[in-house]
Amino acid sequence: MTLIRFLLGRIILALDFIFTPRSPKRSPEQQQLLDQQTAKLALYQFQACPFCVKVRRAIKRQGLHIQTRDAKGDSGYRSELEAEGGRIKVPCLRIETEQGDIRWMYESSEIISYLEQRFA
Repeated sequence: MTLIRFLLGRIILALDFIFTPRSPKRSPEQQQLLDQQTAKLALYQFQACPFCVKVRRAIKRQGLHIQTRDAKGDSGYRSELEAEGGRIKVPCLRIETEQGDIRWMYESSEIISYLEQRFA
């Protein structure tokens, strides 16, 4: 089973690399404003998780710069996800509001919908 997961993960990553979506063209000022708005967002993910790939592709399609945190390879991020988010489940978007409140969003479809509504 481990071998199958490994092989499927590599296939997913290869296809993601080959068919990477293009980011929209923006002026430097527009991109800088968008980068300021996304600075307080972080995506906890596993590199080869198909749902994480789905979210990363949506982020790329929108041209957003959101920090990705590898919860599988980095024990610090994994602990943070479990302690603050409540569970180790990816993808998970950590949203810090202007007031300093932190919200954790776990479902890939919800994350994509949130990003499309907020940054459309």
